[in-house]
Amino acid sequence: MFSKQDLKKLIMPLIVEQVLLVAVGMADTIMISSVGEAAVSGVSLVDTVNVLLINIFTALATGGAVVAGHCLGEGSKERASEAAEQLFLFTAAASVFIMVLVLAGHQWILTRVFGRIEVEVMANARIYLLITAFSIPFIAVYNAGAAVFRAMSDSKTSMKVSLVMNGVNIAGNAILIYGLGRGVEGAAIPTLVSRMLAAVIVAVLLRKEELEIHLRRRMDFHFRRRIIRKICYIGIPNGLENSVFQLGKIMVLSLVTSFGTTAITANAVANNIGLFQIIPGMAIGYAIVTVASQCIGAQKYEEAKYYTSLLLKYMYAGMWLVNIVVIFVCPFIVRAYHLSQETGELTTQILIYHAVCCMLIWSLAFGLPHTLRAAGDVKVTLVISMLSMWIFRVGFSFFLGKTLQWGVFGIWVAMTIDWLFRAILFSLRYRSGKWQEIHF
Repeated sequence: MFSKQDLKKLIMPLIVEQVLLVAVGMADTIMISSVGEAAVSGVSLVDTVNVLLINIFTALATGGAVVAGHCLGEGSKERASEAAEQLFLFTAAASVFIMVLVLAGHQWILTRVFGRIEVEVMANARIYLLITAFSIPFIAVYNAGAAVFRAMSDSKTSMKVSLVMNGVNIAGNAILIYGLGRGVEGAAIPTLVSRMLAAVIVAVLLRKEELEIHLRRRMDFHFRRRIIRKICYIGIPNGLENSVFQLGKIMVLSLVTSFGTTAITANAVANNIGLFQIIPGMAIGYAIVTVASQCIGAQKYEEAKYYTSLLLKYMYAGMWLVNIVVIFVCPFIVRAYHLSQETGELTTQILIYHAVCCMLIWSLAFGLPHTLRAAGDVKVTLVISMLSMWIFRVGFSFFLGKTLQWGVFGIWVAMTIDWLFRAILFSLRYRSGKWQEIHF
């Protein structure tokens, strides 16, 4: 169903898009670091909540992409377009509801979730949270649109929209932070504006009727239970999985804050650069969803297995290449963040360890489950992920970080133990072939 040239056309824009997203995140942190470590810490704390929310909508978008991909595999473009419309409607309604919850409960988030943090860090976190909360519906709509384009094997369009969004974000940061000295506000406002712009662009582009999947001129604004149920069948377990994953990180964050500002900042910078270390995996993971869902929709399971194996090989190659480079240039990257000597040494130690684990474990732990989800095997992936999260990511973080006094480094070790457990169980599930028997 897909030639190697088709895969290349799908994967390369996805890699560029992921590079853009991570580069902008790194640029944000570097620009904010000029304001001070308290600003970096405040923004990083809020970003953990923002990532949690984005993951929810990314999961719903994945559900919509899988349903639309199945429809394309079956040869029904009309039903694929209907699935896209329902994805947009449901995502927009849910995101507005969550935005209201975040704005209403921002004080609880700041005091209960983050725990006791320094006054200056808290002030920066509050400003950043209140402004970026308004961008939740827009990033949700953008994610839905990008997922629809990927379902059509068109990753180039979402890449171009991402380029515009991130370009506006970076330019806005430079003007407001360096030019007008607005501090944390200077990072938050461009984020809001750029996401608004991206949502509008992607919605307008999907109105083109010549596309395989498009938003029809006379769009149906009524919820269709049958389609919403299918989207939610994939999206909700996937969203719960992603949410629990991020929730575990937030819970562990309260432990990180107890180690002081040095640990908070090292963890923030390591998280930022750590995203760059998994770019090939994230990009090729999206490709696996696109390819596997169309193969499974066409009932071509042998092709789904062939492409999963091939794309995992690409993923491993990409992860090794990127992380070897990161290991060599790590001291220079860390220096760009203007960190103190103690914070810089701790960050370097974390990043080198993380690089080694990315090369060995990450692909099986997070790449392989994409095929399982594309087949509708979402309940098993959810159970494995939740068990792994609570036992290893959270439990071992407190054991290694606090009991054994490994500090923030112990938390990163616990995270990689979580990866190993996932990799083993997902591999066993995939090899069993039971995912081929699921119908939804």
